[in-house]
Amino acid sequence: MKTVKLIAVIGATTVLAGCYGDKQDKTVDRWIDSKHLSQLQAGIWVDPNGCDHWIIDDGIEGYLSQRLDPYGKPVCSGTAPPNVATGAYKSGSPVSDPI
Repeated sequence: MKTVKLIAVIGATTVLAGCYGDKQDKTVDRWIDSKHLSQLQAGIWVDPNGCDHWIIDDGIEGYLSQRLDPYGKPVCSGTAPPNVATGAYKSGSPVSDPI
């Protein structure tokens, strides 16, 4: 029984050690045409519940994060119908491009 517990503890430790490995900067696109995500134009995708999510698609990779108000609550603006994306988010549109 002690051997089984020891193996379980070693396994759990190994798995958890992977969580604390090298942390990448998630705000940087790491592909061929890499650029900081602040240089890309985000659009808005409305989920099935009617809440907004920021969306960027640079052609190879896609980025999505929930749109939150200053208090951390979801923003549900009604910008578009559910399951619809709006804005110039395709192909990593530069910020300077008109919407």
